[in-house]
Amino acid sequence: MEKPLYPSTYMRITQGYMMGTHIDSYAIDEAGKDTGISSLKAPFTGVIKKIYKSDANEVWLESVDKVLYPDGTQDYMTILFVHDNNVDNLFIGQVINKGTEFYQEGVKGEASGNHCHIECGQGKFTGTGWHQNTKGYWSINNGKKPEECLWIDDSITIINDMGYNFKKIIPVATTPPTEKPAETKPSQPTTPPTEKPAETKPSQPTTPPIEKPAETKPSQPSTPATTEPKKETTTTNKPKLIFTCSKDDLYAINLKKGQKLYLE
Repeated sequence: MEKPLYPSTYMRITQGYMMGTHIDSYAIDEAGKDTGISSLKAPFTGVIKKIYKSDANEVWLESVDKVLYPDGTQDYMTILFVHDNNVDNLFIGQVINKGTEFYQEGVKGEASGNHCHIECGQGKFTGTGWHQNTKGYWSINNGKKPEECLWIDDSITIINDMGYNFKKIIPVATTPPTEKPAETKPSQPTTPPTEKPAETKPSQPTTPPIEKPAETKPSQPSTPATTEPKKETTTTNKPKLIFTCSKDDLYAINLKKGQKLYLE
């Protein structure tokens, strides 16, 4: 949200509100650095709502969005500029960016010496933009004190502020945020770490190991051995003597089952 900035680089107010021709209004006369012609800047980004060339080249500029007033109010704002000698470069509906020089001091209308008559009104442009006050002077609708509408900052040099308490914009620090330092890793040794020595195997003898001699078989006779024929072994079962006959005769033998009888 924009903060409306005082429109002149040099603040030299020659007539305040509620005095002289500003009776019953919050108008001020801004005369700039000296008696020459100084330019005025748009206090906010605004659009020209009305140009009245038949009197003193009055121009009404209305903010395109709500602005932040020094007293904390958040609302649209309309500002009236008077006495520029020539406003042929301006037109209704023209958008003027904040800080752009677009109006000049002058003496158009009933003015003595180069200056700019300035009035601030709260809210959007309404009706004809102004009304005739109780003293017969024409004044902006919804008029509000300039110090309640406009801010100042270090770019503005104050020559005469008529004792008004303009609120100052405090510049935002431009120092970048402190960055978190990069994590420091422990330094690495310049020499490579000691490697584990390779396992040493016992030295091998230079002479080959003694081989076990081949088993020596008994020498064979030069002449083939005589092969004897294999004798068959016959087992003869001798019969068991049971009875001897003493004379020729008939004999009866009582045999049991399974018994055998051999006769010779």
